[in-house]
Amino acid sequence: MQFLVYILVYPFLWFVSHLPFKLLYAVSDALYFILYYVVGYRKKVVKENLRLVFPDKSEQDINTITKKFFHHLSDMVVESIKSLSISEAEMKKRFTFTNIEEIHKIENTNKSIVLMCAHYGSWEWIFILQTHVKSKGYAIYKRLENKYFDRLIKKIRAKYNSYLITTKETIPILVEAKRKGELTINGFISDQSPKRHKAFHWNEFMNIKVPVHTGAEMLAKKLDMAVVFFRVKKLKRGYYETTFETITTSPNDYKDYEITDLFLKLVEQQIYDAPEYYLWTHKRWKHRDSVPPEFQ
Repeated sequence: MQFLVYILVYPFLWFVSHLPFKLLYAVSDALYFILYYVVGYRKKVVKENLRLVFPDKSEQDINTITKKFFHHLSDMVVESIKSLSISEAEMKKRFTFTNIEEIHKIENTNKSIVLMCAHYGSWEWIFILQTHVKSKGYAIYKRLENKYFDRLIKKIRAKYNSYLITTKETIPILVEAKRKGELTINGFISDQSPKRHKAFHWNEFMNIKVPVHTGAEMLAKKLDMAVVFFRVKKLKRGYYETTFETITTSPNDYKDYEITDLFLKLVEQQIYDAPEYYLWTHKRWKHRDSVPPEFQ
């Protein structure tokens, strides 16, 4: 069944990926109409999240942000599909870096990097970073249920010397890389909501106390990696600009969870600046009413 789904869907994805950008965004506009007006995909969740974190905004403001968000979400979907066929030159033109020297400076000290980001702006095309650096790239991800699409996603990422690894694979792979003296740059999308019973740390995110993923910080300390945040700015449709901000090159100088909390503050600032580019469909605050006593 998985293979049948793959062979039925893949030709459509291939066709869409080869559309010129003008037509690609026409597809995005149609997708927006379907998601927002026809299906209403998680529209209730989006508005509940926005009302929760922006209690002072009017209902008109909430509706405006919601519509802008769904337009951006639709763009993200078609841009992900475009990754199948987009050329390196085209991606470099559309996903640029303001201060790539920040990464080079850390590489020159022979340190590997934990690269932290949120579900904000665009993270799909960050893999073009590998064409600008000498470190081998890894991104921690959740394996897709369909093994054929999972294999396809890995193949796309590998074009730029970047490899997807699961959470279970992360420590053994990176420990071995360190043993061999290999430099790595390792991407973590660290703003998801962990399972409540597996959370080691709770803190306020957008003024609401929630459980927080701490894996990126713990790995940085274990392997003495620099920690860098990357901030994405959407310049216009299909064009993004990324700026790196080094949180620390000495993670073990920080108390436990302090680096994670600094990361959350940086994410919050992005959201306040332009909330429409955050992934509001995630149930990020679902555990807010069940804070354990020791974290209250």
